Amino acid sequence: MKNRLKELRKNKKLTQVSLQMHTGIEQTLLSKFENEERIPPTETLLRLAEFYNVSIDYILCRTDNPKINK
Repeated sequence: MKNRLKELRKNKKLTQVSLQMHTGIEQTLLSKFENEERIPPTETLLRLAEFYNVSIDYILCRTDNPKINK
């Protein structure tokens, strides 16, 4: 995911802990997703896409346009 999740989080000036408080996704999992140690399940991708107001395709680096779905 080319650290797209980390980039989105940093752009909102959030720590992983504060992102956990907003999304309910555990900080340890957020870290693993950002470091590409684990791939987020579909439900988590949906939650993150909704929180960041971007498409899942953008999170997965299938597009560079945050609003386009492939």
